[in-house]
Amino acid sequence: MKLSAGLIGFGRMGRCYLEALQRDSRYRVTYICDPVEDCRTLAKSLVPDAIVCDNEEVVFSAPDVQVVIICALADVRPEHIRRALDSGKHVIAEKPLADSVEREWQVVAMAEEAERRGLFSTVNMYLLNSWYFHEMQRIVASGEIGELAIMRICHMTPGLAPGEGHEAEGPAFHDCGMHYVGLGRFLSQSEYKTWHAQGIRMWSWKDPWWVQVHGTMENGVVFDITQGFVYGQMSKDQTHNSYVELIGTQGFCHMTHDFKTAVLDLRGVNTTERIERPHGGKNIEALLAQMAESIAAGQHHADMPRLRDSAIASEYAWRMVEDARTHELPAIGTLDELERIRERRRHMTDGYGLLPKNRERS
Repeated sequence: MKLSAGLIGFGRMGRCYLEALQRDSRYRVTYICDPVEDCRTLAKSLVPDAIVCDNEEVVFSAPDVQVVIICALADVRPEHIRRALDSGKHVIAEKPLADSVEREWQVVAMAEEAERRGLFSTVNMYLLNSWYFHEMQRIVASGEIGELAIMRICHMTPGLAPGEGHEAEGPAFHDCGMHYVGLGRFLSQSEYKTWHAQGIRMWSWKDPWWVQVHGTMENGVVFDITQGFVYGQMSKDQTHNSYVELIGTQGFCHMTHDFKTAVLDLRGVNTTERIERPHGGKNIEALLAQMAESIAAGQHHADMPRLRDSAIASEYAWRMVEDARTHELPAIGTLDELERIRERRRHMTDGYGLLPKNRERS
């Protein structure tokens, strides 16, 4: 019997979930909720058999809904997660779990108590489900590069411009960068110990929109993480710079991608190998599969991210942003430049992190 799923929030990510759900024979989408009329109209055209509403209580109170997928913004996620769990439903949520660290940990406590009652919850920390990072973790464990010593992570795209509607998620290094902070824990199998962060207020925006952090993990591995949506917003032909490099005492492995294909280059003690496979995008298919398997088995899938993983990554990311604020924080560029960037993005049909045209909040 198929799992009945209810979607709350039908912006960019809600639509991504719908596409993945429709490809998975274990699910059927029975409810879609969004406060924006244009989004509801689109939902009804895409899933004629679903109940489309503007009040999330309709989803929570539906006895046939087993899994609730929460794609609304961070300021309302805690209440949505609470209501879903109180209604006896499994939860898949976007990150961050809330608009403050304190509220995130409250959500974690709720979810962990609910799991003792047989209700599973997960969060879309999609990098933790990426094939190439699981492969890199396997390479480190095999000893092919010796002992892991240095971890370098970089992700810069044109991406979401300041003021485009994700204020509850925080500046770029938190909204997006927490994925890479979480990845650092995953790849090193350790927690952060020390760090120094440097940021810049691009276009004189109030928050740093580019941050670089370097420091140490508890196990002695050193790291640097660079993240920013600052990579050529007004360039004629847009591109990005994304890589992860693990350097050991005897070899290294390096990953890069173009959002279509991921390439992993291993230079190990016994093996030189180049692996190319599809990138995998947001890996929503993997997350849905893990949830379905968790429900069927009655236990949390070993690879399914826990809400605790998201809260830890979020807290570290916030602390790193705050550390950047304590140092020289140059303001370069103008708000007029930023408005020209926003105006260009309003009319782009193919670009990085574009929001749906009929919706300011995704």
